[in-house]
Amino acid sequence: MKKRIFTGWTWIRAAYFFIGSWVIVQSAVEGEWIGVLLGAWPAAMGLFGLACAGGNCSTGNCEVKSDVDR
Repeated sequence: MKKRIFTGWTWIRAAYFFIGSWVIVQSAVEGEWIGVLLGAWPAAMGLFGLACAGGNCSTGNCEVKSDVDR
């Protein structure tokens, strides 16, 4: 999990994380708690690199790499 969080950052992944984080903070400040949930989705996509949440797995574009460390 640490490897996934700290490696493979692209500008789009960073944008998802920062925009989602901004929505979470602004929603919390305004007391709009549903916005916190809506901001958590893109923030999680950016932080954890959840390509499947972006729809890539539904088109068959998921690349599954074997874990060499096992």
